[in-house]
Amino acid sequence: MDLSGIISISGKPGLFKVIAQGKNSIIVESLIDKKRFPAYSTDRISALDDISIYTLEEDKPLRDIYSDILAKIGNKAAPSHKEDISTLQEFLVDILPNYDDERVYPSDIKKLFQWYNQLFKAGVIKEEKKETKKVPTKKDAPKEKKTTAKKAPVKKSPAKKTSTGAATKKTTTKKAVKKETK
Repeated sequence: MDLSGIISISGKPGLFKVIAQGKNSIIVESLIDKKRFPAYSTDRISALDDISIYTLEEDKPLRDIYSDILAKIGNKAAPSHKEDISTLQEFLVDILPNYDDERVYPSDIKKLFQWYNQLFKAGVIKEEKKETKKVPTKKDAPKEKKTTAKKAPVKKSPAKKTSTGAATKKTTTKKAVKKETK
């Protein structure tokens, strides 16, 4: 799952996709209404690719948690962030049984599910279809065109008059140049 380029801006609702970088800002597009605007360095910006959830052992990246949620529920939305917190915590325990409930606040759990549903609705989170690689056969191989090399004609420069008035002829072949120098 690729969450690169998806950010959260403190004080602004929803998630945003980084579109371009300006001189003193970055241009972002809202995943909710597709409006674009600049985000400045004074804004508190968090990249979803850098966010992880506290567990009792190691922290687990958000993209891995979202992959686990997708694997559990299939290609549909997760429970709404507006549901009872106990329901959301039970769902999270099924996905991540060793999350640290002392350091992961209920507001963090609600935000986790809210972001998942926004990403799912925007099409960022979707089941990846496993493609089977087809081994090319002789019939599938493109036919090569046979080309014959043609020799380019040798161009001769027109005759030039010298200071004596006599016309001389210059040729571009090596044999002709050698004969003229002898």
